[in-house]
Amino acid sequence: LIAAAVKQVQDHRKRIGERAVPLVAVPFMGEVGRRICDEAEVGWLDMSGNAHIIAGSIRVIVDGRPNLFRSAGRPPNLFAPISSRVVRWLLIHPDKPLRQREIARSTGMDEGFVSRIVSRLEREDYIVREDKSAIRPKDPALFLDAWRESYQFSKHTIYHGHVAARAGDALLKFACDILAKQNVEHAATGLAAAWAFTHFAAFRISTIYLADDPSSELIEKLTFREDPRGANLWLVVPNDVGVFHGAVEKDGIRCVHPVQAYLDLKGHPERASEAAERLRNEFLNWRRGG
Repeated sequence: LIAAAVKQVQDHRKRIGERAVPLVAVPFMGEVGRRICDEAEVGWLDMSGNAHIIAGSIRVIVDGRPNLFRSAGRPPNLFAPISSRVVRWLLIHPDKPLRQREIARSTGMDEGFVSRIVSRLEREDYIVREDKSAIRPKDPALFLDAWRESYQFSKHTIYHGHVAARAGDALLKFACDILAKQNVEHAATGLAAAWAFTHFAAFRISTIYLADDPSSELIEKLTFREDPRGANLWLVVPNDVGVFHGAVEKDGIRCVHPVQAYLDLKGHPERASEAAERLRNEFLNWRRGG
């Protein structure tokens, strides 16, 4: 919606002239909206008291005011764990028009539920229809930004522990080999997956999704010792199995899809922000507004 507003004020400015100052006003401007406005060099203000307006000699910058327009109760969330299966599947296939029945079948969801999610995505202008039933993301880059803004890696169940290993890549291979031999459904994510995809920078913490809580036998085979402070292995039980959708194998390491790895890097330390940027540039490089 903010991207559409930015385009509208830019069009008005072309008609009015260069002296016009484009400005977008909203109840509260979130992180993604700020980025959209900054990239388009469009000023903004919100009714919560924040603003960023730079035009000629005008400088109005106010930040840090809380959102005064939060809805009472719990608003429906398109990016909630189960609902996000639809979002994830669309972003895994950004250029391919998908029918709702195909999405339901591929994600293990009820067709009626998928239909309701798709209707909301359409109302909020995240998707376009190729025909009566085939859909695709309108702007995959902004779609991913919106999801990332609300995503919280900490909502998964995370076991922080330590395993003796020379380096992060050696630990990752050791752990994945053990999991494969034990027939445990798994997929690396975060820094480990980013490294598997791009080989960008060494890492210390290996993060691996498990379909179920680790058994005592598996903990023993991994020589996993719970240690939140010195943890170098995070075993994560997801709040929805959708995290495994689109998983691929890279050099013998099973990894989540780059979309999921990018989201999860938001909750990681070390050089996570740089790894996320590298992963996005190489695998999720969709032009905003495209």
